[in-house]
Amino acid sequence: MSKKKVGLKQVFKDIIWPRRRILAVGLILIVISRAASLVLPYSTQVLIDDVVGDSQSGGALTTEQVDQLKAAGVTQNQLDSFQVFLEQQTLNGEHLEEKFDLMTFILVAVLIALAVQAVTSFWLTKLLSVEAQHLISQLRVQVQKKILTLPISYFDNNKSGALVSRIMTDVEGVRNLVGTGFVQLIGGSITAIVALIWLIDINWIMTLSTLIPIAIFAFIAMKAFGKIRPIFKERGKLNADVTGRLTETISGVRVIKGFNAEEQENKIFERGADQLFQNVRSSLTATSMVTSLATFLLGVGTVTIMGIGGYLMMQGEMSTGQFVQFTVLLGFLIAPIVQMANIGSQMTEAFAGLDRTAEIMNSLPENDDAVRTIKLETIRGDIKFDDVHFSYEEGKEVLHGVSFDAPLGSVTALVGTSGSGKSTIAGLAATFLQPKSGAITIDGQDLSKVNLGSYRQFLGVVLQDDFLFEGTIRENILFPRPNATEEQLQHAVKAAYVNEFTDRFENGLDTVIGERGVKLSGGQRQRLAIARAILANPSIIILDEATSSLDTESEALIQKSLAELMKGRTTFVIAHRLSTIRQANQILVIEDGRIAEQGTHEELIKKEGRYYNLYTYQSRI
Repeated sequence: MSKKKVGLKQVFKDIIWPRRRILAVGLILIVISRAASLVLPYSTQVLIDDVVGDSQSGGALTTEQVDQLKAAGVTQNQLDSFQVFLEQQTLNGEHLEEKFDLMTFILVAVLIALAVQAVTSFWLTKLLSVEAQHLISQLRVQVQKKILTLPISYFDNNKSGALVSRIMTDVEGVRNLVGTGFVQLIGGSITAIVALIWLIDINWIMTLSTLIPIAIFAFIAMKAFGKIRPIFKERGKLNADVTGRLTETISGVRVIKGFNAEEQENKIFERGADQLFQNVRSSLTATSMVTSLATFLLGVGTVTIMGIGGYLMMQGEMSTGQFVQFTVLLGFLIAPIVQMANIGSQMTEAFAGLDRTAEIMNSLPENDDAVRTIKLETIRGDIKFDDVHFSYEEGKEVLHGVSFDAPLGSVTALVGTSGSGKSTIAGLAATFLQPKSGAITIDGQDLSKVNLGSYRQFLGVVLQDDFLFEGTIRENILFPRPNATEEQLQHAVKAAYVNEFTDRFENGLDTVIGERGVKLSGGQRQRLAIARAILANPSIIILDEATSSLDTESEALIQKSLAELMKGRTTFVIAHRLSTIRQANQILVIEDGRIAEQGTHEELIKKEGRYYNLYTYQSRI
């Protein structure tokens, strides 16, 4: 399994580039939105300096003002000159109307700019946010498909709830790569660059005093996000573990209540939830430090330009309108940078999720097309084990050189104590497991080179604890052949004696059975699973304790249907109740991963060996 981190190049190739058209539209919209937002700082300076400033000049001195000026020592000649100046500055009606027209134009321009921003914001959300959710949906499907290609051992080593979390949660972060977050990052960068150029044009000294704390913040933020990414990745693992345990708790609620273990489960979940909380707290602390640092450093820059700007205005080197415009533009420079910090945190989370998703996507599937090149169109059903060795863990071999033939139409029974290797042999025959050495062949073809899908289409499996899906009895029986006719369905129902209990149900075959068939008895669930196998009409059948959950009467009925089903088909039967396998063509007694005895029921009884001891022991019980 790959532990390599997902890089920008891979994200660009796999996620960004395939959606370049819609992202290009998004970038155009964001540029239009940002351009419209710059109308405000421009209009502010014009309004203050050209409209309000000029409008406050002009007019004549009142008598009271003249008296006050004379009392202050102003001469008559000075008063006359000042009066002439004021008269020259007095606005006539036409000039005042021009001012009102300019103010009206500014207000309309700002309103139009706001409308443009609102419309572009709507379309950005409509296009990119929807596309981001579409991408999440696609990735979930891809991950789910990939998981189903993985070998059984992968599922044995991972909780089902954890896998659900990997499919549903880990991919959600990509919305920040394709959604509005990505174009806002680009748009914010463009806005910041334009605002920077404009600020330099207004006053380069004030601009430089702002850039220094911004540069310090950018450096620290880049380092911080590198530290935060592993935290987000660990959060995905913790979330999967907690979800997995919670799924098990809900599924096993009867066992929990039966053993009065609610408090124990509560503590386990509480411990997992606390670990998840500690992880979230660490990430929140780190991101809040970055945001707080940004606020402080940018605040220092703001205080600096207030001091410099105030001095320049007192010296007459900067107008009030220019200072206000600089302040507004500074917001356009700072806001995208703070926004980039937030988006950077979101993208860090997205990359962490993609790291975990990549681990699954890079896992080797059980069906390697480069190796499994043989596709079976039809089969006879002759299976042969030749010196097969197998181990679940390195150095701990479970099967030691197992060899036997299972010809077409034969019934091979596997008996022995628990843990002897019976289910392992059945798993190998079903291709759920792969031998470490030796060979298993189907009609002379090496099973390790046969395409799994082409083989399993001829396979039928009935397990001791067979899985039933939420839904109706009809849907569960039709599972292997959804397009089966009603006649075929009814044949399977009657052959497995399912109708014996469905006829008593108000809704018959359309009765909803609940999760894992919880509303049915063990024997009813077993018969439903057998009906499903009968409908599949397989060439190879594996029955793992298929009658273990049945009462004596039901077992007798099922034995008849199974006998009919097994005719002409290669069958493997795992059974602890030896009375059910007396008619098997061969019985393999498995002990410690080896075939201790082999033969028919009569032959093994005559030997008076291990099988004889097991059979006579069960007969006395």
